[in-house]
Parts: sequence; structure tokens; C-alpha cells
Amino acid sequence: MQVAVIVPVLDEQDSIVSCLAPLLAEAAQVIVVDGGSSDDTVARARAAGAMVVDAPRGRAAQMNAGARHAGHFGAAVFVHADTRLAPGWRSAVEAALARGRHWGRFDVRLDSARPLLGAVGRMMNLRSRITGICTGDQAIFLSREAWASCGGFPEQPLMEDVELSRRLRRRHGAPAALRARVTVSARRWEKHGAWRTIALMTLLRSMYFAGASPSTLHRLYYGRGRAPR
Repeated sequence: MQVAVIVPVLDEQDSIVSCLAPLLAEAAQVIVVDGGSSDDTVARARAAGAMVVDAPRGRAAQMNAGARHAGHFGAAVFVHADTRLAPGWRSAVEAALARGRHWGRFDVRLDSARPLLGAVGRMMNLRSRITGICTGDQAIFLSREAWASCGGFPEQPLMEDVELSRRLRRRHGAPAALRARVTVSARRWEKHGAWRTIALMTLLRSMYFAGASPSTLHRLYYGRGRAPR
């Protein structure tokens, strides 16, 4: 199976090389999609051996552009630049798809020694198992057929991963919730505070499911005047 990995980036020079190393070791193709970085992200990604393409800024638009450049992949994995996959990740994806699952994600752990953030990671994994909703931090993967059936990521400024999960769950059932873990940067939680971040994300998801627009949620999350990330 040809497994393609798509990594959307924007000013990720400090994390891009360590992100790409386990991906380049196992994937048939790794595509870094730049949304207009002003630092050394693009040069470092190319030097590491990844294909780099440009796309309009915004994770959804960037990930869709990466999938279009990937050609005829058998499976695609979408990885954020601050996420690290462990060796053997490709075999885990292939095994899940071989069992008849059409899509899925990995368990996540935050790279912090703080017990509270360890609990946050476990809570994210449990919530995902209960709801069938996956987040981009969990390295969502899916078959080519599932990708075609859902039309890709909805190009909205926030909650594109939640909306993709809803579409995939309706068409293909619950995701494969892999016990293998990916390691995610805790910088957002450390910067804004764990409890504040938990409360904000819970509020935003509740508002989204109640019908609030992604643009409104984006303003609440990032502030006014901030372009989609």
C-alpha cells in the first residue's frame, strides 16, 4: 500500500525536522504544505527530503492541497508539525485498514511531565473513543476511498477535523482508535494554561455542535483579525 503523509506548516522551523524523521523513514511519500512561512521551515523540510508545495493559508486548504499532490495513494495520514509518530506507525495504519476499517487515528500523549497534562491526553483519547470524533493532533488517517467519499477536509477556519470526523463516521462507521501513541507538543497547554484551554475547547466544541459558525469560533479562539491557521 502506498501511504502518503501530509504535513501542513506555518513557521514551524523548530519542530519540522523532528516531525519529518519518522515519517520519511516509513512513508511512500511525505508532502509538506506551506501556508506562507516567513522562517526557515521550507528550507529545512526540503533538506530533510520532503516534497514541499505551497497552498493558501489554513490547515484545511493546505491538507487538501497536499492530498491532491499525493496522487494515487492507498492511504493518507495527516500529521501536524508539532506531532511525533513512533516507529512502526505505518504498519499500524495498514493493519487497521486491512481489518476493514476505513479511517482512524492514534492515541495521543502530551510531551510534558506534568500529571495534569498526562491526564489531559488520556481524557482526549477516551472522549474520542466514546464520540467517534478525532482531532488533528491524533494524526487522522483514512483510505483513498474514504477520502473520496467525504470530499476532503471542509475548508473552514476551525473544526475542520471535527467536521471530517462527522462525515466519515456517517459514511464508514466508527474510527479505528489505535492504542499506539503519537507525541504532541504541550506548548499550547503550557502557554495558555491547562484548565483555561480545556474550558475553551469544551466551549468551542459545544458551540459548534449547537450550530455556531466556524468563523465565529475562530475569532473566539485566535482573536479578531487573525488569518486562519
